Amino acid sequence: MGEAATQSRRETDRAINAVWRVEQARVIAGLTRMVRDISLAEELAQDALMAALRAWPESGVPRNPGAWLMQAGKRKAIDYFRHRKMASGKLEEIGRTMEEDVADTESALHDHLDDDVGDDLLRLIFTSCHPILPAESRVALTLRLLGGLTTEEIARAFLANDTTIGQRIVRAKRTIAEAGVPFEVPRGPDRDERLASVLGVLYLIFNEGYSATAGQDWMRPQLCEEAMRLGRVLAGLMAEEPEVHGLLALMELQHSRVRARTDAKGNPVLLPDQNRALWDQLMIRRGLDGLNRAQQQGGAMGPYTLQAAIAACHARARTADDTNWAQIASLYTILNQITPSPIIELNRAVAVSMADGPAAALPLIDALREAPALANYHLLYGVRGDLLHKLGRLDEASAEFRKAADLTRNEREKAFLLARADNRN
Repeated sequence: MGEAATQSRRETDRAINAVWRVEQARVIAGLTRMVRDISLAEELAQDALMAALRAWPESGVPRNPGAWLMQAGKRKAIDYFRHRKMASGKLEEIGRTMEEDVADTESALHDHLDDDVGDDLLRLIFTSCHPILPAESRVALTLRLLGGLTTEEIARAFLANDTTIGQRIVRAKRTIAEAGVPFEVPRGPDRDERLASVLGVLYLIFNEGYSATAGQDWMRPQLCEEAMRLGRVLAGLMAEEPEVHGLLALMELQHSRVRARTDAKGNPVLLPDQNRALWDQLMIRRGLDGLNRAQQQGGAMGPYTLQAAIAACHARARTADDTNWAQIASLYTILNQITPSPIIELNRAVAVSMADGPAAALPLIDALREAPALANYHLLYGVRGDLLHKLGRLDEASAEFRKAADLTRNEREKAFLLARADNRN
């Protein structure tokens, strides 16, 4: 193979990989609707990808690669059912239905994928985030099926063993299959419950990228990008749900600060000290627009919309001194009434300290020291250390910073806290 041909093949492979990243979830979702088995659908989608890797270097990338991949996946499914010894008439019926489907769509390779692809994606999102699965399994399965991340990428992102992540994904798909979880978007109260699970998984993925629990890096932007991408998909599919827009707005407003959150050496930079010229104004505008869409839906603001409103207070402030901390404290009070949490109360205490001074906030922090959920939460001690430092109680502040450093598993954060412990100025 000559140099030109080799270069052409590389470019085609890169194009295929890019297409696959975009279309993978759609293809798996469409095939899951047909074969009613996530594991099988994923295998068939991989077979379709392999077919593309064989065909496209010769024929070129088709005008509608998603439709091509779906068609290839359908054909692989038909081959699967044809060559398998059918154990029931139901399987035969599935095979015949799919065969007719392929025949009907033979002339539509250059049209849109399936008309109900949005519904298929929505079903896949709700299935991946089903409450029957443990939270860590929902995250892994969502990133695998909808984020397009490999098992190795997910393991690396969460500092887990490849085998552990692989087992979680396998167990999750098996649990869904054994429980007979229908591939559908539930209605009524069940939908509300499942939507909360979906949004919770996306925000958990985002938060792990925004402030990594452990490891050498304080942030993992790839996870933030994946969570926002999935959030945009969900917002497009569920435009009438205010909390979907609220979560997306929250993630975009927080992510707008990503370039200012570390210095040149990768060390954390706290919000008051950030160079706001580095904040992404386009991301801020998108976040503010999303917040406006959430609020225009009417009714009381949900927890994600309230958090987005808090993030908007920071985004609108030209300088740290311009921040409306009193409004932020008020929003946290409302948020804590909706979803009571010692972590929300901790954040409210920080806002109170900025609005009314450290002396006003210290009793709030001290009251939280009795909360079992915060007993090993390093930020509680970090915040208390900051308040004590501002009050001039330097020895006590140093002890709090050291305790916080002992509790965190993130190396960047540990170094930052130890540096504060040693700073007695």
